[in-house]
Amino acid sequence: MQNKKLRIAWIIPNVFFYLMFIGALIFVAVNAKDINEIGMMSLWIFILFLLFVGSVLGSIRIWYWIENGKM
Repeated sequence: MQNKKLRIAWIIPNVFFYLMFIGALIFVAVNAKDINEIGMMSLWIFILFLLFVGSVLGSIRIWYWIENGKM
């Protein structure tokens, strides 16, 4: 392992990004009826999509850096 502190500095925020996605997904699932009633479901689905894409792209970037020895 080259730079353990650098890996941790990138991996911890990525884990929190996944936790935010899971938390928002649970929130939307529990409150879907009320969110749909006020017409904000499309916004919440968009937010979930952005959180998921950000999490996955962050993981791919970290994995790529580790494979290439940059981190």
